[in-house]
Amino acid sequence: MSAAATERLAKTSAAKSHETKAKADADFNGVLPLKEKVSYLSTDMAGNLLYSSLGTYIMFFYTDVFGITAAAAGWILLIARIGDCISAPVWGSIVDHTKTKWGQSRPFFLWMAVPFALTVFLAFTAPDLPPMGKVVYATITYILAAGLVYTGIQTPITAILSNLTPDPAERVKANTFRLSGGLFGTFITAVCTIPLVNWAGKALTGQTNQKVGFMFTFAVYGVIAVALLWFAFRNIREHNYDPKTQNPLPFKESLHAIKGNWPWITLIVAFVIFWIAQEDRMSVAVYYAKYNLNNENLATVLNGMQILGLVTTFLIPVISKRLGKAGKTDTMILGMVMAIIGQLLLLTASNSFALFVVFWAISILGAAMALAMPFAMLADTVDYGEWKNGIRAAGLLSAVGASFCIQFGSGLGNLIPSKIMAAAGYVANQQQSAQALDAIKFCFIWLPIIVYAICIFIMLFYRKFEKNEPAIRAELAKRRAIADAAA
Repeated sequence: MSAAATERLAKTSAAKSHETKAKADADFNGVLPLKEKVSYLSTDMAGNLLYSSLGTYIMFFYTDVFGITAAAAGWILLIARIGDCISAPVWGSIVDHTKTKWGQSRPFFLWMAVPFALTVFLAFTAPDLPPMGKVVYATITYILAAGLVYTGIQTPITAILSNLTPDPAERVKANTFRLSGGLFGTFITAVCTIPLVNWAGKALTGQTNQKVGFMFTFAVYGVIAVALLWFAFRNIREHNYDPKTQNPLPFKESLHAIKGNWPWITLIVAFVIFWIAQEDRMSVAVYYAKYNLNNENLATVLNGMQILGLVTTFLIPVISKRLGKAGKTDTMILGMVMAIIGQLLLLTASNSFALFVVFWAISILGAAMALAMPFAMLADTVDYGEWKNGIRAAGLLSAVGASFCIQFGSGLGNLIPSKIMAAAGYVANQQQSAQALDAIKFCFIWLPIIVYAICIFIMLFYRKFEKNEPAIRAELAKRRAIADAAA
């Protein structure tokens, strides 16, 4: 076949491929196929398999395995989060500026999977270094894993939701699948991590060796996470993304989507505060189990119970619809009220571990319901930014609204309890004083209650914006119809 004939064949094939995609997009009615929802589930499962492990075990790893003081560990986690203040908008702009044959957000599932797995593995590696060398190593690897690289995964996972479908009800359903995957990932890390660490350390060295155990465990988790992200890349499609009309946005232009976007501003303030409680509950659970309940393995039970959140997560579309015009906001508030009730009931459990588990389950069910909502709301704030300023900056708004909020809030959720525990005289791997035990109890039970209450107050201001969403979507549809007709 001649070169000219080959070129013609390639052009014809490309044209047919483009026509097939165009026809599929034209036939798309807003309802996502089950396969794509399951694939979206796998993105957050991969993300939480590694990131929830960081949030849950990294402070324990630093203090009780690597040999870093609680105060130094808290500062390491906060410094990394401050770095995220820069990386989140940068990654958001990168996503907004991306234009490929695969879509805008989807390619990052392919590109960032291996770096994500590798940096988390390095963060849970404990080389033999002097005290200051340990702090430097931990700071660098944690900034890479939990900040720079994780943001490169979290941003497209959240940003892609507004491009999957224009239908708000389908967005809530897709987000429900995504959060369910996240809960599966969290469940695996909660149930398997400590047992796998202890088994691997002993199996590979002949004695208890958590340093080796953590390395083995996160090598396994890394391989699973890469496979899940590549599966998502293969099967997800960005139906609401048109490279002909949605051109790459320069960073300066993306910033204009924030101007006057009060729903977005309100949401990120609330989400940062919410994640203080979420991270605090997860990271302090291992200390509470080890020192207050005198059984480190009970942390596996407490954190493993996060899987119960699937119950309320799958009920969210129904609950949100039943609660009316401000359904998403009221669903989030309802979840935090449930979480507060569960936390308060823990105080009445006394010495009954069975009652403690029941009340902890109530808190988990409420927190899971509240956790799911901001991700769906972010897609709506992207619509609001387009309506208000004529700019659709899904990458930037999602990066700051999700990645930055999660990371900065999580950093505070690790720093605050570490400072409280250090001030109360906590010493790793020692019999704790009554004051230190009270501090651990305060961080595990009372601190989340205080944080949830503040977050509820802030979310009351979001309700009026959600009530206006139908009018905003109708106006956007009208504008797009006019633009298509003009084209």
